[in-house]
Amino acid sequence: MTTSFHVITKTTTFLLLLLLFLSSFSVCFGTRTLNSLYKPPPNLLKYHNGPLLEGNIPISILWYGNFKPSQKSILIDFILSLTPLHHPHTSNRAPTVSHWWKTVDDLLTMVGKTKTHIFISEQTTDLHYSLGKHLNKSQIERLTTKRAKTTKEGIMLVLTSEDVAVEGFCMSHCGYHSSHSGEKEAYIWVGNSVSQCPGQCAWPFHQPLYGPQMATPLVSPNGDVGVDGMVINLATLMAGTVTDPFGRGYFQGEEGGEVEVVAACSGVFGKGAFSGYTGEVLVDKTGNGGSYNVVGLTGRKFLVPAMLDPSTSSCSPMV
Repeated sequence: MTTSFHVITKTTTFLLLLLLFLSSFSVCFGTRTLNSLYKPPPNLLKYHNGPLLEGNIPISILWYGNFKPSQKSILIDFILSLTPLHHPHTSNRAPTVSHWWKTVDDLLTMVGKTKTHIFISEQTTDLHYSLGKHLNKSQIERLTTKRAKTTKEGIMLVLTSEDVAVEGFCMSHCGYHSSHSGEKEAYIWVGNSVSQCPGQCAWPFHQPLYGPQMATPLVSPNGDVGVDGMVINLATLMAGTVTDPFGRGYFQGEEGGEVEVVAACSGVFGKGAFSGYTGEVLVDKTGNGGSYNVVGLTGRKFLVPAMLDPSTSSCSPMV
């Protein structure tokens, strides 16, 4: 009996070990198979066959409110650095802002469109806040039609000073682009957030209002948190307007919930970026210690978000 029990016990033990081994092998194999088959969904930026802005793109600017000359200079330098004209008396070396913008031109040429040449056609200043200091979206649209000349090929910029509140500002957006009169006359609004919500619309030059906190905010490259924040938002919207001016251009997702070429990389400024961290950026050691990743036409420095690279379907920061 003892021998029989011992044999049964050994047999039972062997079977149990065999079952455990096979079970372990099956689970392990299944996991490996699932991992090898799983591919993360790519960040696909799809062209929806609508019109894009191309070729010569005149920019009309309405400065709504009180902007200092130095503030205007920062924003104008950035715009003119996107597609600078080569001139025999200037450096042959293109500003790196235009290298950043090259992704936009690549998206255009991929579908048979012409590369861009962006230039400022006119500027208007409304120092007296003709529609007041609290604007809704319909008033922004009125400003685009009454204060500057716009064309189908161009973009109208409405830039509001720090003492102007705009519907949805800080609550749901830091700026937006739209159009009126059908598929023409694209326009952009961007506001100076420094006195209203710098933690939302001038990040990373201010501690974020929500989410992971930085040890210290980055130093703004031009010494103006509000305007350097405007550059980030303007860069995002300029790229979105050219590549998706009327809602049927380049974007991810479904119509009505579009995510455009720069918005898809929100918060990514350098390599190694993650939530609450910009990634590795450059520091101006000869100036004010500001953080930047591109240089403009006059040597002015800017921080711009990454764009979605169509060749890799991934965010491609400048540094």
